Amino acid sequence: MININSKLPTVGTTIFTVMSKLAADHQAINLSQGFPDYGTDEKLVAAINQAMKDGFNQYAPMAGYLPLREHIAEKTEQFYNAKYNPETEITITAGGTQAIFTAINTFITAGDEVIIFEPAYDCYAPAIKLLGGLVKPFELQAPNYKIDWEMVKKLFTANTKMIIINSPHNPTGSILRKEDIDALIKLTKDTDIIILSDEVYEHIIFDGEQHQSLALYPELAQRSFIVASFGKLLHTTGWKIGYRLAPAKLMAEFRKVHQFNVFSVNTPMQVGIANYLKSSNIYQEIPVFFQQKRDFFQQLLKETKFELLPCKGAYFQCVSYRHISDEKDTDFAQKLVTDFGVATIPLSAFYTKNVDHKVLRFCFAKENSTLEKAVEKLKKL
Repeated sequence: MININSKLPTVGTTIFTVMSKLAADHQAINLSQGFPDYGTDEKLVAAINQAMKDGFNQYAPMAGYLPLREHIAEKTEQFYNAKYNPETEITITAGGTQAIFTAINTFITAGDEVIIFEPAYDCYAPAIKLLGGLVKPFELQAPNYKIDWEMVKKLFTANTKMIIINSPHNPTGSILRKEDIDALIKLTKDTDIIILSDEVYEHIIFDGEQHQSLALYPELAQRSFIVASFGKLLHTTGWKIGYRLAPAKLMAEFRKVHQFNVFSVNTPMQVGIANYLKSSNIYQEIPVFFQQKRDFFQQLLKETKFELLPCKGAYFQCVSYRHISDEKDTDFAQKLVTDFGVATIPLSAFYTKNVDHKVLRFCFAKENSTLEKAVEKLKKL
């Protein structure tokens, strides 16, 4: 018998895997895990195939295919008026999660404290704990999930090494606004704190709001790793292609770890995406596309007993069921699968202490017909 000293003794299978399996087992409509059930652009698929036929099938450069990095630099300057050197300040990664893990691995050592905002994407805390870091969660409250920065300030100590922010936010659909950015600038001024900004839903933002990328603010950009994802942008979550922006000094340290983590990322995907984006209007199309999805889904949900919570970005709609049941959100979510045939995500899974506000998360990155079928089932509650 081998004795194993687990580095993550309290961590089990992710809630996404659990709920997706439950959905499959019960042949339920899966609105839990955040992936589309519709196809991607055939022109993009053709561009990937052409890259393979053109011989782009060997290792890419460690930092990524240079024309793709150059495109990212141009796009970042266009949207955020920020200049990033594609040679030294942009790195292509195997999805957003790898970029997040590698950035944490680059800078966090035993005893370092990292502030996160919960409910939080579930990879943040385990990555910190793996490295001996201490997670300092700040719990956000339903229904608006606003950050009280004066209270956040109380979490700061001499050991605070990093703050992780996420906007548009998974799972709540909330966004950071200019007053949040001003508070973050004030809190981190004259410190050595690094900011990890998870911006994978940057272009999925609604109602005329502006995405408050940290690239917009030089005083934050100088201390920030910004994470983005082509999976969310191109409806291709299974391709696992993302990227990282950071000042050269920070990026040099990131690449030291990245090269021994994945070294380089899928070459034909990078080449195909770079060629596709030359002639695509997807940056303008994406917010319109998903706002139509959100509005359509919200109208459908108004026919149910759920209370809709605000959704300003990302492709998740949160709902409260407190007027329907006092069951634990995990139990209620399981009942929706087994008894009504719809899979969701209970928000307590995104809190370290499993805080239960009686809130569920639906993914609306689905065919309209899928959403209609799901809501017909939910109307039976």
